[in-house]
Amino acid sequence: MQFALLIYESPEAFEIRNNDGTDSYTGAWRAYHKALVEAGIFVGGDPLQVPETGTTVRIKDGKRHVQDGPYADTKEQLGGFTILELPSLDVALDWAARCPAASAGAVEVRPLAPDTKHRIVG
Repeated sequence: MQFALLIYESPEAFEIRNNDGTDSYTGAWRAYHKALVEAGIFVGGDPLQVPETGTTVRIKDGKRHVQDGPYADTKEQLGGFTILELPSLDVALDWAARCPAASAGAVEVRPLAPDTKHRIVG
């Protein structure tokens, strides 16, 4: 079963991305990614650019409305995602707890919906 780990980070965590990569947070991410790959459960994923680069689209009354910046103004924003192939939610929660963002932000674990995908793409 595949699970998405949705990584929510603070503005400070986003700022660290501009450093030279020798900080402890980036090092923790390198070690975490290596552990996922070595365990053979990493399917894919990527970090996202800072929330201010996002654009939100809504349709209201048949008209497109575009909002620059993040959808929600919160202390934590979606910073990236990881897709893992795992046997159960319990195992997914164990890997989410090991994620560096879990101690400074939050990690949402959500199963993918392959049945819905098959109904959409055929």
